[in-house]
Amino acid sequence: MTKHPLLDKILSDSRATRRDFMVGASALGLSAAAASAMWQSRAYAATPKKGGNFRVGIEDGNTTDSLDPGTTESVYMIQMNHIFRNYLTEIDNTNQVAPDISESWDATPDAKVWSFKLRKGVTFHNGKTFDAADAVASLNYHRAEGTKSAAKSLLTDVEDIKADGKDTVVITMKAGNADLPYTLSDYHLVMMPSDGEGNVDWESGIGTGAYSIESHEAGVRSVLKRNENYFKDGCANFDSVQMIQLSDPNARQTALKTGEVDAVTSLDLKTVHLMKRDPNLVIQNVPSGAAITMPMFCDVEPFKNNDVRQAMMYAMDRQDILDKIFKGFGTIGNDTHIAPALPYHADIPAKPYDPDKAKSLLKKAGYDSIDVELSAADGAFAGCVDMATLYSAHAAKAGINVKVVREPNDGYWSNVWLVKPFVMVSWGARPTPDVIYSLAYKDDAPWNESHWQNKQFNELLLQAKAELDDKKRAAMYAEMQMLQATDGGSIIPIYRNRVYAHAKNVSHSENLTANWELDGGRAYERWWFNDV
Repeated sequence: MTKHPLLDKILSDSRATRRDFMVGASALGLSAAAASAMWQSRAYAATPKKGGNFRVGIEDGNTTDSLDPGTTESVYMIQMNHIFRNYLTEIDNTNQVAPDISESWDATPDAKVWSFKLRKGVTFHNGKTFDAADAVASLNYHRAEGTKSAAKSLLTDVEDIKADGKDTVVITMKAGNADLPYTLSDYHLVMMPSDGEGNVDWESGIGTGAYSIESHEAGVRSVLKRNENYFKDGCANFDSVQMIQLSDPNARQTALKTGEVDAVTSLDLKTVHLMKRDPNLVIQNVPSGAAITMPMFCDVEPFKNNDVRQAMMYAMDRQDILDKIFKGFGTIGNDTHIAPALPYHADIPAKPYDPDKAKSLLKKAGYDSIDVELSAADGAFAGCVDMATLYSAHAAKAGINVKVVREPNDGYWSNVWLVKPFVMVSWGARPTPDVIYSLAYKDDAPWNESHWQNKQFNELLLQAKAELDDKKRAAMYAEMQMLQATDGGSIIPIYRNRVYAHAKNVSHSENLTANWELDGGRAYERWWFNDV
């Protein structure tokens, strides 16, 4: 163990070279032999080791969850999809798009025709060789007539998907789409085995991923074992993985502290300062584009009137929410879904807390006061009900009477979200504006959670997707964000950090992917135990 803070700092810096450390150690009077031993110890600790059962407590899962990737909604199933399945592309730990089951790609100059070269020698858990026919069928599953897949809207601009031999997939777009490699990392778009006739098998749970399913009880527990034939070197280090549904944050954190699990998603931010005192735990605080949204059905009274929607936004004390609910672990939102951590973020000022302006807007809409119900459940995110209650107190000063309805955690995403007219929602980060806008704000998007319809917004979405001039594209996205902030149907008060924890004996690289909990859902294949 080093005894000087400067040496500790150099050792903990993933960018530091051996020369950096030796120079620093020499300046502090450390012998070359002692410094070399310390550097070797650091290198040993950073080398992945095989072994152990990685147990994870997950905050959001439902007994209604399905292995059908088109229906994936919960954090539990998002994590599962990344454990036993793969995608054509992935978001790496620098938050850039990278190959996953593909090895490379290229596009025509107009970004209309994309060719994805697949890795050779990849097999499914049942021994079947993965090839282009599987990839084509897997993507077309979300495009089929009558599909109920939430990813359908992501692929509406696809004209054709075909195999070019066994190792290449060619995707032809109706118009240029510079974001296609990012889009294909969406957690719905997994690779599944096909029957050779265009159909896919999702029911069996057979994938190509780092781990194969041994047992799975939806919303309760899953046990997976290492895929010894996994195609990524240095990955799949754990012998097995066990996922446990623990909706209650106290239960999750207690399980971590007592050693019942090795990592947990989404800490209760009220107790993070206490968790930090435990020398056996490591807290991760990763800034991201994850957004808290409060969608209002724009086709239901009183939310049909935009003045009412704007009043609801001005009735929110965002700083109070950030301080009291998120304990500073996040950024104040400006009622657009594009956070400062995401590309093409527009610098639109957040609405201040202004009860008088909210009252004036209500009066303009013909109301002296309004009564609304707000559905919330802590299964959506830790502190969800408390946030809804605090907002209710803020809004009361503007004549907006918010009754908080505490909903059951189980089934929240299937029975409440997209069903009730005013709800609390937690979104994971999407890599580009086109992805999140196509999923949740496009007029016919299956997850258009506010039922918002804006012709100008939809026209800009199509134009921006095909625009290869980055400055013009940025201007279009800025205009779309302004439309969302001034006419949209969702209060978006906070972009929250990913705050989770793991045991000290769990190791990983210095950088962590920010789009989802646990290294973008890749902890299972990227991390390892340092004491096996």
